[in-house]
Amino acid sequence: MKPSRNVGIIGYGAYVPRYRLPAAEVSRVWTGGHGGVPIEEKAVPGLDEDTATIALEAARNALKRGSVNAADLRAVWVGSESHPYAVKPTGTIVAEAIGATPAVSVGDWQFACKAGTEALQAAFALVGSSMADYALAIGADTAQGRPGDALEYTTAAGGAAFIVGPREQSLAYLEGSYSFVTDTPDFFRRPYRHYPEHGGRFTGEPAYFKHITGSVQALLEELGFKPSDFAAAVFHQPNVKFPQRVAQMLGFSKDQIKVGLLAGQVGNTYAAAAMLGLTAVLDVAKPGDRILLASFGSGAGSDAFSLVATDLILERQTLAPSTRAYIERRKPIDYALYARYRRKLEMH
Repeated sequence: MKPSRNVGIIGYGAYVPRYRLPAAEVSRVWTGGHGGVPIEEKAVPGLDEDTATIALEAARNALKRGSVNAADLRAVWVGSESHPYAVKPTGTIVAEAIGATPAVSVGDWQFACKAGTEALQAAFALVGSSMADYALAIGADTAQGRPGDALEYTTAAGGAAFIVGPREQSLAYLEGSYSFVTDTPDFFRRPYRHYPEHGGRFTGEPAYFKHITGSVQALLEELGFKPSDFAAAVFHQPNVKFPQRVAQMLGFSKDQIKVGLLAGQVGNTYAAAAMLGLTAVLDVAKPGDRILLASFGSGAGSDAFSLVATDLILERQTLAPSTRAYIERRKPIDYALYARYRRKLEMH
C-alpha cells in the first residue's frame, strides 16, 4: 500500500518504566529456579503508571523531535491491549494532556500486539490522503500475565509514539506497507477474564511465523527489494528467539536486527514491541538507511513497512531521550514488589 501523498515520520518517542523484574525471580517463585528462562528481565510499571501515562511520555518525546505544536495534530490514536478503562478512551487522556484537543480525531485501537502499528498504518493513510497534515500514532502496554504462566516471564511495559507528516518534513519517509491477516485464534481474552489465554506452540506456527513472513515477503515483492537492501530490520518480539528465527527465514542477518532486538532487556511490550524496536533503530540511523518494520498481532496479522531515513534524522535524534537511555535507567525489584505494583493480590 502506498499513499497518494508522500509521507513519513517527522517525530518519534519512546518510554520504558524504570523497574525491572528478572526472569530468574519468576523462576525462583514458580519453579524453584529449575529450567531456563526466555529473557533476561522485563520492564514493570510503577504504582502510578499505566498505559495512559506511558503513552503520554512517549508522545511528549515525539513532539519534541517533530517540533510540532500539539494543536496541529488532527489525530491521536492509541493502540493497546491494556487500556486503563474498559469504557473510556485512553486517547482522550493523552490528547488533552498534550494540548491537542478539541479539534482532533481520537480513538483507541485494538489488535493485540499490533494495535500500535494498526494506528500507524491509519496515520499514514490519513496524512497520505491529505485529510490531515499531522497525526500521532502510539503503541503502549502494561501487559498482563497470569501468575505462574509462561507469559509472566515476558509480558512487560513500554510505549512508542510516532508523528506522521509530509515527506519533506520527515526524518524517515514511507516507501510502502503491506498487511497480512487471517482468523488465527492463537491468543485471546474472554469477557470478564483478568488474564489472556494462549495457544502454546500454536502461537509460533501458524501464527507468528506465517503472518510475518507473509507480510514481509509480499512487501519486498511489491517494492522490488531484497533483504540486503535494508540497513536494519525490526520484528515483533514476544521473546528473543522468535525474531531471530523469522529474520533467518526471510534472509536477514543478525547484524541487521541486533539494534532493534530489545526483548531480552525489556520483555514483550505488546502493542509497543515492534514500534519500540523501531525507535531504537531510528536513534542510531544514518541518512539513506532503509529500515524494515514488521509487527505481529495475535488473532492474527502482521503489518510491514519500508522506511528510509533522511538528512533530518541526525538533528532530531538528540532532541529527546534515546530508547537506550530508558533501558539503561533501571531498578531491579523482587517478585513480591512486582505483585504489589501490578496489583496481582486483591485485598478485600
